[in-house]
Amino acid sequence: MMKLIWTGAALAMTIAPGTGVADAQKASPAITKALADPARGDQHGDDARRKAAEVLAFSGVKPGNVVVDYLPGAGYWTRIFTGIVGPKGHVYAVWPAAGAKYAETSLPALQARSLANVTAEVQPTNLPTSPRPVDVFWTAQNYHDIPNKGAGEPALRAFDGAVFRMLKRGGTYIVIDHADAPGSGMSGTEVRHRIDPAAVKAQVQAAGFKFVGESTVLRNPADDHSKGVFDPAIRGQTDQFAYKFRKP
Repeated sequence: MMKLIWTGAALAMTIAPGTGVADAQKASPAITKALADPARGDQHGDDARRKAAEVLAFSGVKPGNVVVDYLPGAGYWTRIFTGIVGPKGHVYAVWPAAGAKYAETSLPALQARSLANVTAEVQPTNLPTSPRPVDVFWTAQNYHDIPNKGAGEPALRAFDGAVFRMLKRGGTYIVIDHADAPGSGMSGTEVRHRIDPAAVKAQVQAAGFKFVGESTVLRNPADDHSKGVFDPAIRGQTDQFAYKFRKP
């Protein structure tokens, strides 16, 4: 049973022992400060919708961490991570070689910010790599794309294996994505851009990770999972899951 402890506006979900479900947790001072940074004032309007404080607190990201933001889009999460990890940490905002077209606009814009603790790049390989061991690997709304175009489960196994190798022992793997209906597996990944949370859990655990739990702050029971995520009727309001895994 989920137990909620309302301690302030910036809450996340941490794991209730033995349940895999989460309790409320207040965001750390580092997260609160990073979110309030005037330099990301253009992003502040998205923070509530993305449940940024809650999800970041759930992730456990903290000062000094090395973080990989995989397929970072316009850099929303990267620009928050830079403030959280601070000068002793580092953020790698990376696109795979096959996703280079998605970086054509956002990569130069992110690099132009000259964030001292951020390396933003298109990697020469399709599987993610890092020049040093990683504390947190983060992928938001991208996991469902990996098996598309005929790549299937072998691509997911290779991807999760690469993440496992990159992470330090005890490192955290965060997967946030659009939920599909229970039992749907990967049938909706290419058309509806959704994936069954249970399939993700099974795949990542098969790579050697331990499932720590989930945050429910992005769940939306009003979403019946029948529409594609870009459908105007549901866009921006999809039922999403946020899973946390740990490398033993």
